[in-house]
Amino acid sequence: MGPGDLNKAICDLPQMSDPNLVRGLASPDDAGVYKLTDELAIIQTIDYFTPIVDDPYTFGQIAVANALSDVYAMGGKPLTAMNVVCFPVKSLDISVLKDILRGGVDKILEAGALLVGGHSIEDTELKYGLSVTGTVHPKRLVTNSGARVGDKLILTKLLGTGIISTAVKAKMASEETAAQVAKCMATLNSKASELMQEIGVHACTDITGFGLLGHICQLAQNSQVGINIFSASVPFFPEAGEFANQGLCPAGLYRNKEFYSASVAIAGRVPAHMRDILFDPQTSGGLLISLAPRKAKLLLDRLQQAGMEDAAIVGEVASKPEGMVIVR
Repeated sequence: MGPGDLNKAICDLPQMSDPNLVRGLASPDDAGVYKLTDELAIIQTIDYFTPIVDDPYTFGQIAVANALSDVYAMGGKPLTAMNVVCFPVKSLDISVLKDILRGGVDKILEAGALLVGGHSIEDTELKYGLSVTGTVHPKRLVTNSGARVGDKLILTKLLGTGIISTAVKAKMASEETAAQVAKCMATLNSKASELMQEIGVHACTDITGFGLLGHICQLAQNSQVGINIFSASVPFFPEAGEFANQGLCPAGLYRNKEFYSASVAIAGRVPAHMRDILFDPQTSGGLLISLAPRKAKLLLDRLQQAGMEDAAIVGEVASKPEGMVIVR
């Protein structure tokens, strides 16, 4: 099963129409959007997953940052959140869940949102995340289908978290590397979203499970454009390259390659480890922002001044080949 098969199954459901439904099943995006008034729309999303770090508190922070990211990618602000918990009560002490939820609520508070409830079930496998409602002005909504020919593409976080998480599980990564990656994943995309709204952009998506190239393929196809990626400019954790060369790649990376390769052409000179990093599934990755060239340097400077030193211009939008991504 490919990474897009579940989405396709969902999109094959009967379409629901409503004049106020801005983004739904008919227009796949990072979240659903419903217009309440001419000046207010709500953004709705949900995300949860199994632990990717050992520390429960840190896992709670990462899971929340990841769930909130869809709202930030669409230029919105999270308003309320509800916990989604699957917990193995027979095999884990309840203190583990308390630490997870404590990490989660601290990150919710950092985002300026409100935890208003949630739902839990007993399960054999631990999972945690959020259902989130955010708000945005309908005319300021940012989607993954607005990229324009000539736009520059900015990526705000380092890649390679999936590869390094695999190395951590194999006890091949140092504690320092594991801590750096966990900090990156737990960092909110709130400031990047705020800055892109101030400057004005054409499109945005957050980089998560489909990897950079998977999400760029969606951006290209939804925007009906071609996209060129400059592999030498893509920021990544140096250790990710080393671990990729050792074969420490997650299963999701290979699924992404299999599913998206038909829409991607990679130049022969691009190193093997870089190919892996570009397909690496990310957890709570950065934003990929498409904007006019005259604004790109300004936004990049603002992002770096705000502490996102690794943000970089990684590509540009072309007219052809439509729906394709060329990696140079």
